[in-house]
Amino acid sequence: MYKSDYEIKKELCEIGRRIYNDGFVAANDGNFSVKIDDNTYYVTPTGVSKGFMTPDMICKVDGEGKLKESNGPWRPSSEFKMHLKVYQERPDVKSVVHAHPPIATSFAIAGIPLDKLIMPEAIIFLGAVPIAQYGTPSTMEIPESLTPYLQDYDAILLANHGALSFGCDLNTAFFRMESTEFYAKLLFYARMLGGEQEIPCGEVKKLVELRKEFGVPGKHPMEKLCPGCYAGDDTCAMSPTDANEKYGVESSAAYHGFQPLPSQVCPTPSGNADIEAIVKEVTKRVLEQYNK
Repeated sequence: MYKSDYEIKKELCEIGRRIYNDGFVAANDGNFSVKIDDNTYYVTPTGVSKGFMTPDMICKVDGEGKLKESNGPWRPSSEFKMHLKVYQERPDVKSVVHAHPPIATSFAIAGIPLDKLIMPEAIIFLGAVPIAQYGTPSTMEIPESLTPYLQDYDAILLANHGALSFGCDLNTAFFRMESTEFYAKLLFYARMLGGEQEIPCGEVKKLVELRKEFGVPGKHPMEKLCPGCYAGDDTCAMSPTDANEKYGVESSAAYHGFQPLPSQVCPTPSGNADIEAIVKEVTKRVLEQYNK
């Protein structure tokens, strides 16, 4: 359904109030935007508490972040650069939200990604949340740090900074921010109680298939986090972390956005070339023992 410019501005103000009241930002922190077309965006103003915005404060900008029309004293957020990066890399995204939810941001500060698969709803609707490399706010460093993750995730922690979420509309982007903070809270509490118990890889695969049946929009990293589960009919009975430890699969957030390296892929049946190499090595060793 088509929404007028005024309705979109009102929605941005409402999300601002919700983010502020939820404690996801303090003072003038945070910024979010909505894409209208390839050269038109509405973005929150800089230097304003997101809990007290009014529609007249919302800025209309072009694909370079420049004002498309006069907006009194209000200027668009200087962090709109990272929003543009998301829009450029993800044509399916129509809205971006940046905030500082306290527990999720604490994980970002501690350098701990939200990549433990612990709750069905989080797996289906969010997947996992990696950490992008630290960058100076308002510069191109943060947009560049997002590149490895944008094709596989719908929420990203920003090292020592906060979180970024995005989706097909403003509510979806906001809900993913809420889900990121709730996920972080559950993981934090579970560790206070002695540690999380992960859902086995095989069960995670079923949840990812449910996600497809539900038609959930966006991206999901599971097929890269545990590619062995998708190599055939068999599935792992271990937790993703146990599988990583046993097979040496790299679980660092720095690698989540890349195609798995050979050492990151769960073992699969050896091909003929591998069998031949094994036979040669066994024969060599048998002859060495025989000739002693």
